[in-house]
Amino acid sequence: MSDLEAALILFVVGTIAAFINVNAGGGSSLTLPTLIFLGLDSALANGTNRVAILFQNVSAVYAFKREKYYELKNSMILSALTLPGAILGAVLAVTISDGLFRKLLAIVMIGIIITLLVPNKKQTEFNSNLTINWKVLIVMTGIGFYGGFIQVGVGFMIMAALQKLMKLDLIRVNMHKVFVVLIFTVPAFLVFLFTDNINWFYGLTLSAGNAFGGWWGAKLSVKKGEKLIKAVLIVAILIMSLELLNVF
Repeated sequence: MSDLEAALILFVVGTIAAFINVNAGGGSSLTLPTLIFLGLDSALANGTNRVAILFQNVSAVYAFKREKYYELKNSMILSALTLPGAILGAVLAVTISDGLFRKLLAIVMIGIIITLLVPNKKQTEFNSNLTINWKVLIVMTGIGFYGGFIQVGVGFMIMAALQKLMKLDLIRVNMHKVFVVLIFTVPAFLVFLFTDNINWFYGLTLSAGNAFGGWWGAKLSVKKGEKLIKAVLIVAILIMSLELLNVF
């Protein structure tokens, strides 16, 4: 496959994945396997994917701010809770074997799908204030570790934490989510960078698609509201299921 063909594939996949990530989660279940398919080992694919995640969430945060959805103090508090775990997770990701990482990735995807398919009670009450307690502290630290380690599906975890533990509405959940992922991706990215686990050509090409998809997804999230977010969530689950069945 030529570099041009690979670039086109990565741009399209990046755009779709970022749209899914901003509105729901699981977009890396497209990008990470695509990078591995293009010949990268798991650590290199994982690090390369972080370049795109950075660009995607910078674009999404900016788009939410333009739409007047921006709570810097609260987003920073939530982000800070994830940082220690993110660093530890990224260090683990560059030290385990390629085969073990792939097995863990498959197990994680199965677990995410099962969890998301379990019916939940409809949430009717929402909080306007951010409340941090010991449960939130533990959960956000764990989310940071998972995000630094694998990344795939971390958006679902953040959404569950912010909705179930803090009772935030879906638009504010997504606003905080893209900011949190942006912040904890920075130290994780540096770990991959310093261990020489980034393919810059693939990373920047994927980033172009992610930045476009992140901007587009954030704007539509605000304009279309929760109906769009729920629809994208269903699509994300379907994509992950098809990958699990080796359809892709």
